[in-house]
Amino acid sequence: MTGKCSTCGTRRSKRYCPALRADICPQCCGKEREETIACPFDCEYLNQGRDHECLRELKPEEIPHADIVVKEDFLRDHEPLVLVSAAAIAEGVDRLEGLIDQDAREALESLVQTYRTLGSGLIYETKPKNPIAAALHELVQLRVSEFRQRIQQQAGYAGILDSHVLGVVIFLQRMELQLNNGRRRGRSFLDAIRRFIPPPVPANPATIGIWQPE
Repeated sequence: MTGKCSTCGTRRSKRYCPALRADICPQCCGKEREETIACPFDCEYLNQGRDHECLRELKPEEIPHADIVVKEDFLRDHEPLVLVSAAAIAEGVDRLEGLIDQDAREALESLVQTYRTLGSGLIYETKPKNPIAAALHELVQLRVSEFRQRIQQQAGYAGILDSHVLGVVIFLQRMELQLNNGRRRGRSFLDAIRRFIPPPVPANPATIGIWQPE
């Protein structure tokens, strides 16, 4: 690579950007990564940058819905529900084009509001105006509903309550806040989710397109 950076046009290009399909300089790569450049998960330079991202410690005033305490023993007791919810988000990464951490943040907050309302005895669903966030909201809710039905059929009673789902969604919401790197197109939370639990492979991949809410 001996030419000029395709982004700044002044510095010498030293690395290939798979998102831009062009050669860029390290300075532009670092500055524009997940800001103006929609970096793919498999970019080696993105992954090198991930190694230097730290889990952010939330201040008390930053903790959403602080009145609800989510303890480790709760997460252990409801680990299958945590896995199903995380897998739904990973599925969203695979199916919803353009999904970023901010979309996940909006979807998780709307899910929290929905399940808090259900816990009060009212039936009122809150959905984001953002269509990508709304689609993720519905996908998570669908997979959780399917899981609850399977558990109820096996056990003969409602083994998963709305309060259980609420606790799991709040855990994921706080996880997103800790992992969010603040970049405009950041996907560090989504990257962590997909590494933690990849989406299941459908029986017939040819039938799967971009998931759309009903």
